[in-house]
Amino acid sequence: MELEFERDTLQGYDTVAELTLCQEETLESIVPDACPDILRIVDVCGQAMLHSKQVKNGAAELGGLVRAVILYEPDGGAGLRRMEVGLPFRCQAEAPGLTEQGRVLARPRLRCAEARALNSRKVLLRVDLAVDVTACQPVEQPLCRGVLDPERGCVCQRCREQVCGLLSAVEEKPFTFSQRVRLPAGQGEPPQVMALWAEAECAECKRVGAKLIFKGEAELHLLLQEPGGGLTADVERLPFSQVLEVPEGDETGDSRVWVEVTDVSHQADPADPRELQVELELLAQAQLRCRRTVTLLQDLYSTAWQTQLDHRPLVLQRFGPGSIRPQAVRELLETGESVRSVADSRLAIGQVSQSREGDQLVLTAEAWLTVLYQDGEDRLQCIHRTVPVSCRLDCPEDCRCLCTVRRQGEVYAAPAAGGVEVRFTLEFDCLPAQTLSVPAVCGGSLGEARDADGEKRPSVVLRFAVRGEEIWDIAKAYGATTAQILQANELEEETLPAGRMLLIPNAR
Repeated sequence: MELEFERDTLQGYDTVAELTLCQEETLESIVPDACPDILRIVDVCGQAMLHSKQVKNGAAELGGLVRAVILYEPDGGAGLRRMEVGLPFRCQAEAPGLTEQGRVLARPRLRCAEARALNSRKVLLRVDLAVDVTACQPVEQPLCRGVLDPERGCVCQRCREQVCGLLSAVEEKPFTFSQRVRLPAGQGEPPQVMALWAEAECAECKRVGAKLIFKGEAELHLLLQEPGGGLTADVERLPFSQVLEVPEGDETGDSRVWVEVTDVSHQADPADPRELQVELELLAQAQLRCRRTVTLLQDLYSTAWQTQLDHRPLVLQRFGPGSIRPQAVRELLETGESVRSVADSRLAIGQVSQSREGDQLVLTAEAWLTVLYQDGEDRLQCIHRTVPVSCRLDCPEDCRCLCTVRRQGEVYAAPAAGGVEVRFTLEFDCLPAQTLSVPAVCGGSLGEARDADGEKRPSVVLRFAVRGEEIWDIAKAYGATTAQILQANELEEETLPAGRMLLIPNAR
């Protein structure tokens, strides 16, 4: 006789791929006719922008554009000139188990960009990219909560409440906003915008019903050349607030939003050249996690009938408490020459790796630093360095960490003996995740009666419990109930007393 079960379903997303793609792209470009010949390339700055995401069976394809500005000294002229280059990129992330119904989160970063003059009218641009990719596949996991009408089959069942973590939603929203930006005050002509790029960060998010409210700011970085030829950097912060439609769910769960810049443009006001109209196109990508308590049927038997069960362990997630761990860094970048002043400093975060040292998980992020400075002869120079930054987290061996690293505050750089001293802080946003394999029953039936073989069995059994054995195991083996064994042995808890003989009644 087939047993009828009360069933439930866990609906959410399974992370089928989580990786960082690192790749190099190159492009040869001709200097535009309106630009003078190149004498010496000083710096390359810009950003990588995500333009497309395509989900396929088993893979995700991503496309975007690196918008780079090459700053150079012209042949026979003073000051700097600029040359803008667009370098398209494509990459593919393998994600076994991903289908067209899946969702992909992607965050491209320009770690480093360099250019070399092939001749006075031709340059070779090289960019180093890192693209964080997370592929999520919707899944439904059925489970049994218990047997319907257990008295009918004299069924004893063992159920357990289990708290599990669930990636409940993966959503995204493109949005646009514009704002007027005032260039730094000064006398005379306004400075020329040599390069402009933006970074966006979500500062807080809150789930209210079917809405996710998130706030943050876009940091607008400007590299400006004054009329006299001096180079300065300026940062403007543009706040934003948005609402993202999400499925109804647990408002106390963990919500994370990443905001990517997909395009940025600016235009000077003809009436006031110190006023810029800046327009940003952004993409918000969100993951919502919740904690859910489920009832699982772990075992059953009948006191009257033989039972046949289908056991299938359930793979569940458990999330620990999240934490933000700032790591302050102070580093000397050796230049091999004297440094008079620093014009600009910037930082990009590369790949984040995880390794173990005992019970500690070591998270290491690559900090890619670029500093533009004036040497002792007042010539602009550029230096690149990669600095590893580590964070330690107490974490059991069966746990991994969902980690996002971001820069906190500005990058400070100043001349020092032997080079440039750089100070910055990285924040490691950590969420421990543990994978559990929980025993569970997913089906079963009742067979012949327990005494169908005609073998005569004693009505009472006396025996010692085996080490590690539970009352449930004994009751199941002899066709009794745990309540009968507790009553017969005057026990109040289902804890077997050491060295005591147990009376097992009603065995058949």
